[in-house]
Amino acid sequence: MGWNVTAEAYARAEADPLAFWAQAADRLQWDTPWREVLDWTPPAPSATPTTPTTPPAARWFTGGRLNATTNCVDRHVAAGLGAKVAIHWEGEDGERRTVTYADLQQQVARAAHALSALGVTAGDRIVIYLPVLVETVVATLAAFRIGAVASLVFGGFSAEAVRFRIADTGAKVLVTSDGQYRRGAAVPVKQAADEAAEGLVDHVLVVRRTGDIPRSEVPWTPGRDVWWHEALAAAPADAADHAPLSVDAEHPLFIVYTSGTTGRPKGLVHTTGGYLTHAGWAHWAHFDAKPTDVHWCTADLAWVTAHTYAIVGPLLNGLTEVLYEGTPDTPHRERHLEIIQRYGVTTYYTAPTLLRTLHSWFGEDLPAGYDLSSLRLLGTVGEAINPETWRWFQRAFSAQASAPLPIIDTWWQSETGAAMVAPLPGVTALKPGSATHPLPGIAVEVVDDDGAPVPAGTPGTLVVTRPWPGMARTVWGDPQRYVEAYWSRYAGHGPWGGYFVAGDGAMRDADGHLWLLGRLDEVVNVSGHRLSTIEIESALVAHPAVTEAGATGVPDPLTGQAVAVFVVPTRQPPARDLAAWAALEGELREELRCAVARGIGPIAKPAHVVLVPEVPRTRSGKILRRLLAQLHAGAELGDTTSLQNPWAVARIAAALDHEEAA
Repeated sequence: MGWNVTAEAYARAEADPLAFWAQAADRLQWDTPWREVLDWTPPAPSATPTTPTTPPAARWFTGGRLNATTNCVDRHVAAGLGAKVAIHWEGEDGERRTVTYADLQQQVARAAHALSALGVTAGDRIVIYLPVLVETVVATLAAFRIGAVASLVFGGFSAEAVRFRIADTGAKVLVTSDGQYRRGAAVPVKQAADEAAEGLVDHVLVVRRTGDIPRSEVPWTPGRDVWWHEALAAAPADAADHAPLSVDAEHPLFIVYTSGTTGRPKGLVHTTGGYLTHAGWAHWAHFDAKPTDVHWCTADLAWVTAHTYAIVGPLLNGLTEVLYEGTPDTPHRERHLEIIQRYGVTTYYTAPTLLRTLHSWFGEDLPAGYDLSSLRLLGTVGEAINPETWRWFQRAFSAQASAPLPIIDTWWQSETGAAMVAPLPGVTALKPGSATHPLPGIAVEVVDDDGAPVPAGTPGTLVVTRPWPGMARTVWGDPQRYVEAYWSRYAGHGPWGGYFVAGDGAMRDADGHLWLLGRLDEVVNVSGHRLSTIEIESALVAHPAVTEAGATGVPDPLTGQAVAVFVVPTRQPPARDLAAWAALEGELREELRCAVARGIGPIAKPAHVVLVPEVPRTRSGKILRRLLAQLHAGAELGDTTSLQNPWAVARIAAALDHEEAA
C-alpha cells in the first residue's frame, strides 16, 4: 500500500490552490453542496495613523451545509463500520474502555438530546471543563451535533481561568466532573467549577468520574446541576431520535483560547466547513492515515492539537485512536511504552517537552520488554524540536523497525486550525529539527520588516501569504484585536492583499527547508546580534548534563541585552535544598556557557545561568520565555493559572532569590 499523497500534490496545489481545496472538501459529506470555494475580502490597510486596519473576511465553501458529527461518526456507521473501535480509552487509575463507532454514535446522540433538554440550541456556547475522558469527546461532538459552539478548557485550570472563559463566551452550560485523577490521586473539581459558574450559566452537567466523595457530599445547586449519567439515561435509546443539525459551512464550530501571562486570552473562532476540510485532509496526508491505523495524539483534549488530531481528524478519517487520561510517569515511567504495546499504536504524536523528559529518564535506549513494532510514523508538535532530541526520538523508537521511522515534525498554531508546515512521509527529505516545507495548499514565506522575502540563511518573520480553510475567522467578541494581532502589520501585501503574521521567527536553509526560531518576541539582541532562543536552548540540551532549558534576554548596561538561561539538570538535588542547587550551578555554569559558545559562537555565551527543577510551560508545552525574563527582572507577573505547571514559577523565584542573596 503506497503513501496517501505523492510529490505531484505540491505542483497541483500551487497551480490552482482553490481547486486543490475543493477536492479536499469533497472528502466530506455535504448535506447541501457549496457554490463557491472562497469568498475573500483582504484586510484594508490603515489610511492614517489613527485609522485602524479593517479585518479580513474569509468565507469558505459558501452556501454549503453539513454537520461535523455526521462526518466524524454517523457516516462511518452508515458505511457498515459501526463495530469498528473508535476509541481505546485508558484512565490513570488503570480503568479501560473500548468504544465502537456505533457506541459513539449512540452516546453522542443521547448527550445531544440532554443538551437540548437543558435549553441549548444552535449558536449557544457550552464550556467543557473535563480531563481526557470519553465523555469529553462525546460532549464536544454532541455540541457539534446540535449546532452549539464548544469551548474546551483544561481540567487543571483554576476557577478564575474557567470563569473568564465562561463569561467571555456567554456560555449557557458548563460540563464538568466531580473530580479527576492527577498523578495517582483523586482530585476534587466540582467546587472550582461552582466558583467558575456562579451566576453565569443556566446549568452545570456533572460527570461522575472519581466517586471519591460520597454523592451526597458533592457540592450541588438544585435546579442548576444535573448528573451526566442521569441526563443521558433520560434520552431516547435510538440515535435517529436526535439527528444531526445541518449548519452553514461558516457556522462557528468551536472557540479555543490562547494562553499567556500578559493580556486577556484570545478566543479564536473556527468554523465548520473550512476547519473540517483542513483538519481531515492534513491528518490524512501528513500522517498517511490508513483504515488499519491506531493513532495516539498525547495532548490534552482542551489543546487545539487534540481538537484536530484526537477529537476530529482521526474520526473524520474513520481510524481507531487512543486516549490516555494520566501523566506519563503514573504509576511508572514506562506508561507510554506500555500503552503503545497494549493497543498496537501505529502513529505516536507527542511534544518535544515529553521527549526530552523520556530521554532524561531512559538514556539512549528505551527499556527492554516492550513491543513497539506496531509503530510506523512518529510526530512532534507544540514547539520546535532541537536536533539532538529529534535524532534520539527516531533512533530509540525505531529500534524494532526495519528502517528508521519518519518523524512528522509539524508547525501550526491555535490560529491555523491544523498543520501548516510538515513533511509528507515518503516524499519530503527529513532534516533533524526542521519542519521542512509547507503542506500542499499552504503558502508561507519568511520576510523582513517591509514584507520582502529574506535570503536563505537569514532570520525573518514567518507569514502565511494566502487564505487557507482552517484559519480562525476572528477573536470572539473582538474583531479589532484579531486584525491587530495577526493582519495589520502586512495588510495590503502580496497578491491576496495581506499576510497573516504567525508570531514566529523562521529561516530557510539553502535547500529551502524551514527552521522555526521561536516567537518573534523571544529573540535576544546582544550588541546588535539577533540570537534565537531555540538555538541557544538546543546547544544546551545537547549537553549530557541538561534535560531541558529556557533562554531569554535580560537588560544589560553594556550590550543592551544579555542571554539568561534557566537549565533543568539531568541530576537534581532535593527540590528544597537551595544550597545544593547553588553548588551544582557553580559546578556546571562555566561548562554550560562554553557549550553554547561552541555551538553558536562566543556572542551567544550566557551571562546568567540558573539551575531550576523545571521551566514554565503553556499547556501546549511551549516554554514561556517572556515569563522567565519577568522573573529575572523581579517584575510583577500576570495571570499564571493557565500554565501547565504553575508551581514552577515559585521554584524559579526561590532559586533567583537564593542566587541574589549569595
